[in-house]
Amino acid sequence: MNTWRQTSPTGRALLVAVLVTGLTTFMFLPLLAIEFTAQGMRAGRVGFLVGLLAFCGQGFSLVSGLVVDRFGTLPALSCGFGLRIVGYLLLGAGLAGGTVMVPLVAGIVAIGVGGSLLGLSIKTLLVREAGSDRREMLALRSTFVNVGVIAGPALGAAVYPLGFQYVLAACVASHLLLGLRLTLRRAGGEVPGRPAESGDPSAPAEAGEAGAAPPAADGTRWARWQWVPLLLLGVVFWAIYSQLNVVLPIAAKQLTGSTAAISVVFTVNGALCVLFQYSLLRHVFRSTAARSLLVIGFLAFAVGYALLIPFTGWGALLAFVLPITLAEMLIAPSLDEQAVEASSLKRTGLALGTMSAAGALGSLLGSGMGGYLLQTLHGSADLWLVISTLSVVAAASCFLLPKGRAQHV
Repeated sequence: MNTWRQTSPTGRALLVAVLVTGLTTFMFLPLLAIEFTAQGMRAGRVGFLVGLLAFCGQGFSLVSGLVVDRFGTLPALSCGFGLRIVGYLLLGAGLAGGTVMVPLVAGIVAIGVGGSLLGLSIKTLLVREAGSDRREMLALRSTFVNVGVIAGPALGAAVYPLGFQYVLAACVASHLLLGLRLTLRRAGGEVPGRPAESGDPSAPAEAGEAGAAPPAADGTRWARWQWVPLLLLGVVFWAIYSQLNVVLPIAAKQLTGSTAAISVVFTVNGALCVLFQYSLLRHVFRSTAARSLLVIGFLAFAVGYALLIPFTGWGALLAFVLPITLAEMLIAPSLDEQAVEASSLKRTGLALGTMSAAGALGSLLGSGMGGYLLQTLHGSADLWLVISTLSVVAAASCFLLPKGRAQHV
């Protein structure tokens, strides 16, 4: 891939870090509730701990963005690796002691906050990679993430019979090796990003730049109010996407009669993202404005859920996966691209963190909304009509965003 070849050695190391941390995260995450339950923990506590991990990972993202911009990417990267390593060790200690809550809670918080710092630092560095298109870098990163999503659970299932401690040991070892490699490489002076004359992009932001709105490519400027529809679109995207975890597992079983149907959905979805996301954004939509990609993506959501209104069975479910995957491939990187393009170069971390925080809010609202609609509408066609209508409204709202691709100042 051209973007991979044009990426600096440190940029490639960052992408490898995305892959490896994704693998180990999804080795550990699907097994967490299983291990807690096997240790005799009550369901209420299991739900609290798993929910706490998700909250710390996404909910801390706004603070993570401020940390990245204020102190630089190297300290944030180091802290992210360090917190995750400490968190895995505390989790192991808590489980070894018979599910002691204090180390378990502390470990969960450390893993979540560390993951937020780590993920945001790497994403910030990748979008600053010199000589590479931001959209392509975001797509490449998403591809590496999805490889981890697909392969991680299988790897975890293979290791788990040896004991959950071995899963945690793999997480600690991978984060320790990656952390040493990346932090020593960056401390040694190899900095991916803009040329030296433009300044170190990992340096703390200067005071007074936070409120600057950069000029757009079409000569206009991003006004502060234009962040409102962008953030709302982020909330709506994750609210709709969260239905794959809330409504769809139940609906998939009703459509096909098989409990394995939702696993097929996620497998096909992940495989399509790995195979086509980068190529789609590089070759098909390379010159398309991010706003147009958002419109297409939300309309694809509308089509996907509308397909479930008249059809049932495996055919309907597989037909549903295609537009839903297209929506995911287009919307997620386009929202990040819009946020980065609308921000000052030295506020990239805050921009990406703000979008992640919008995603956390959207996932929370989407889970509640999906459960309420499922309970109220009993899985009828009206449920899919509501979600499709919301998707169309979101597509129309995209026209509130500037069309041109902004440039940093």
